[in-house]
Amino acid sequence: MTAVELKTVLIRRISEINDVSFLKAIKTILDSKTDKQILALSAKQREEIIASQKEIENGLFIEHDELDKEVTAWLNAK
Repeated sequence: MTAVELKTVLIRRISEINDVSFLKAIKTILDSKTDKQILALSAKQREEIIASQKEIENGLFIEHDELDKEVTAWLNAK
């Protein structure tokens, strides 16, 4: 069973549960899993992200496909 299939089954099964205590227990389990996936960024990392967002807003970026073309052309020129 794939992750997508398993998620679908779990969503369907959870939607059928009316026991508030049980649903709270499931929520606690899910919260404990997702809390570990939150990244703690340093001030410097936050500054870099903000600077990058400003560059994107100002059009200072290159699309991935275009970069691939440039790299391929550069590699073929050698």
